Amino acid sequence: MNGKSRVMNALYAKALADKEKALMALDLLENKAVGIGDHTADDFFEDAEKALDLFISANERLITIDNYFDFQEEIEGPPFE
Repeated sequence: MNGKSRVMNALYAKALADKEKALMALDLLENKAVGIGDHTADDFFEDAEKALDLFISANERLITIDNYFDFQEEIEGPPFE
C-alpha cells in the first residue's frame, strides 16, 4: 500500500468513481439524450446540474487529498481530464 492508509485509499477511489459517474452522466445528457426518455426541459437541466455538481465535488476532493495529504494514487490507463 506504499504507506497510504486504507481510509485515504477509499476516499480517493470514491472521488475518482464519482468523477467518472459525473462525466458519464454529462456525456449521456449531452450526446445521447434521445435514449434518456421522458425528460422535460427542467428535468434535463436539473440532471445536468446535478452531474456538474458531482463532478466539481469529486474534483475538489481529489485536489484536496492530493494537496493536504500528499497522496497521489497511480492509476492504470489514460489520465483523467
